[in-house]
Amino acid sequence: MMAGLVLGKFHPLHRGHLGLIDFGLNHCDRLYILICASQTESISGDIRLQWVKAAYANNPRAVPVLLHYDEQELPNTSVSSKEVSKIWADKIRQIMPVPIDIVFSSEPYGDYLAGFLQCHHRSYDSGREKAPISASQILSNPLFYWDYLSKPAQPFFVKKICICGSESTGKTTITERLAQHYQTVFVPEAGREIIPRTEICTPELLQETAFRHAQMIEEKQKLANRLLFSDTDVNTTRSYSRYLFGTDLSTTDYIEEANRFDLWLYLGPDAPFVQDGTRLDRERRNELDLFHQNTLNARGIAFDTITGSWEERFERAVILINQRFLTFSKTTDHSATTK
Repeated sequence: MMAGLVLGKFHPLHRGHLGLIDFGLNHCDRLYILICASQTESISGDIRLQWVKAAYANNPRAVPVLLHYDEQELPNTSVSSKEVSKIWADKIRQIMPVPIDIVFSSEPYGDYLAGFLQCHHRSYDSGREKAPISASQILSNPLFYWDYLSKPAQPFFVKKICICGSESTGKTTITERLAQHYQTVFVPEAGREIIPRTEICTPELLQETAFRHAQMIEEKQKLANRLLFSDTDVNTTRSYSRYLFGTDLSTTDYIEEANRFDLWLYLGPDAPFVQDGTRLDRERRNELDLFHQNTLNARGIAFDTITGSWEERFERAVILINQRFLTFSKTTDHSATTK
């Protein structure tokens, strides 16, 4: 049985990496994919390991191996060097479960490494014609280079945007419209299916809402195209708990982590009040607005307030989103970049 080796940082895992791995799988019986993660890199090795596992979940011949290493012990360099390759070859012999018969790479170090491992080397796309991109380029602007990212890695780089505000301020409408505009998905307000009318809300239902909404964020993030819009967040649920019952909402690390957003857009209460039979009255809507804002302020969350007509709110939201996340160049067509 021929054992092959591909090694890299996969920081992040992109189409070029997948092409190299696929090439290796086509030329050996079992391919060991060594994920090299140093203590200085921004994305943990465990996350990168999960990316590779997800990408090759249906191929038992692909064997991901995670190596946490110290840069004082193993040099972290992109320069091909015989001296560096020998150090890495010695380490690879120690950690690989079987001797390596063939190394696959797109870099000159592949020849050096194979020589020290006393095996063969096969080069793949050394001119980067099939995937003209580097991991550092992608990392510098992942939304711009979105299509080069591997599917398993894309959710990590999704920018999450929370649309919040009091009742009858257009949250649901703007959330859905923004998702359509940017050709992505959105997270609906979980409370609508759990608590059909505010007047029948209970602390238990709020707890259920917080958990279910976190689940929905996690589910939708896997499907998102660059941006993910969420109709409210856990802070809204937390504010309802204080406003209706005078109690703090109990949450978990899972709920809090799911509700980490990159941008909060807060819809002001100057919108026309529409009583659809599920909401508080206008006066309590405005009281709740203050609770919502105080909750965000108390937790140190910066938010952009949007007011005006329905159309003005949508247009202002688009401007803020483009400025924050899609300023690729002066000539960028922001609607086109999300396709």
